[in-house]
Amino acid sequence: MTARTQPIVDPRMLRLLDFEDLHVGMRESLMKTVMDSDVVGFARLSGDDNPLHLCDVYAADTRFGQRIAHGLYTASLISAVLGTRLPGPGAVYRSQTLNFHGPVKIGDVVEVGVEVVELVAKGRIVRLDCDARVDGKLVLDGEAVVSVPARRSAP
Repeated sequence: MTARTQPIVDPRMLRLLDFEDLHVGMRESLMKTVMDSDVVGFARLSGDDNPLHLCDVYAADTRFGQRIAHGLYTASLISAVLGTRLPGPGAVYRSQTLNFHGPVKIGDVVEVGVEVVELVAKGRIVRLDCDARVDGKLVLDGEAVVSVPARRSAP
């Protein structure tokens, strides 16, 4: 494998960054419209069949008045940013904290952002602040800690 001297962006929007490419203050985000198929698919994948997520009749009688996405579905969008954009492929979760502040409803556009707040050379550890917003309103925040590969040397 050849050495990477600068970040590479491929057509699928993967951003390939090594630990040495990162600096405090770097930020990436993604936007995703939450679709019914996303919620149903997440329920099928996770086994969380709570009717709050799957049944219109049940959800109508809750404080939300309609079905909402699973909280961990919204959190999984953080994982998407970490694994594809910042730090990108090769990043491995070490921990994640999550604070839920509001519901995400089917049809909402969620904007998820992550920002590098600390770099620890020993172990190539990166700490990132994470947030998710709907219409500018905070619905989730937390902190992720990931390990990131070092730059590879040319053979």
